[in-house]
Amino acid sequence: MAEALKTELVNFRELDATADSKRCAELARHVATLFAFTSDRCSVEQVDTYDSVLLRLVGMVEIEVRKFIAEKMADLRRGPEQTVRRLAKDCIEVAEPVLRKSTVLREADLVRIADEMGDGHRCAIARREVISESVTDLLVERGSLVVKRLVAANAGAAVSDAAMLSLISDAGSDATMQMSLSERADLAEHHIGQLVKVASAEVRRKLIARGESDDVSRLAEAADIAAQRMTNEFWLGRYDFETARNRILLLAQRGMVNEAALRRFASEDRFAEAVAAFAWLVRCGVEETSHWMVRVDPEPFLIIAKASGLSSITVSSLLSIGPWRHRLSSDQRSQAMTKFNSMSVGEAKRRMAHWSNVVLN
Repeated sequence: MAEALKTELVNFRELDATADSKRCAELARHVATLFAFTSDRCSVEQVDTYDSVLLRLVGMVEIEVRKFIAEKMADLRRGPEQTVRRLAKDCIEVAEPVLRKSTVLREADLVRIADEMGDGHRCAIARREVISESVTDLLVERGSLVVKRLVAANAGAAVSDAAMLSLISDAGSDATMQMSLSERADLAEHHIGQLVKVASAEVRRKLIARGESDDVSRLAEAADIAAQRMTNEFWLGRYDFETARNRILLLAQRGMVNEAALRRFASEDRFAEAVAAFAWLVRCGVEETSHWMVRVDPEPFLIIAKASGLSSITVSSLLSIGPWRHRLSSDQRSQAMTKFNSMSVGEAKRRMAHWSNVVLN
């Protein structure tokens, strides 16, 4: 089927022979548009075929066509992975939409691009809706003042203590960054103290008032905003579980789904595949499993994992990928592992049996 689809999409032998740039451009636009329209209905094999065809076409067309393809791919959950990675490392005119929006790019991809490419690419990454600490650290370390301003103003950027202190230091001579940092909801008390020392009089008054007042209504409002941004649906909507489930079923038919494979998916930051593999190993549905693995309270996941005999190494790796990378602090992960290690398999199975009884009754 894959070969038939490839032949139907593009006859590369004939195309190479004619070397017609206008025809290449027309075909590239056609294939990108077709995939964007049908991606949600494509099989795993068809997605892979489109990926190989688009990847080859991207190398044959001019910048305007590559920009068109990048814009088509940027919003897709079921994007062609190799093609998106290639576009993300193209010139910034091409790379910008996928760097800003594509959820196909994994943390390792963003780290590599932020490290190897220029400030244009870093600015695009800094505008993403959600950025992990690892990526933010590199943006702050390698980026220009413009990049740092974007990070400071991005409420979805998780900022480590070291990166925050670095931004505060730079804010000493930059009023724009001072204002952006003063608006962040994740400033710790010692961050506020440091920012007060370097801030302008206006920002200093604002920060001091924030630190000294107990504004319950403001806190409630901030909590509501945070709750809306951090719902399970928000996070789960970023991943293509259908394709992941189909991939895992193919691997399972070959006897290749085991705990080692699950750890590999975690190490490669393939959250959707990790969820599908975990679901297969514990004999539960992917939808149910995905909700366990996005909660701020990971206890149901810990119980299922313990009852299923998974190792602490595997559980620890899963607690650090996907939404949990952003939603769980290091202390929460540590507490979760303490709970997992102190729980016996028998206790976990009894708690699972209790759940079943509650549901049945």
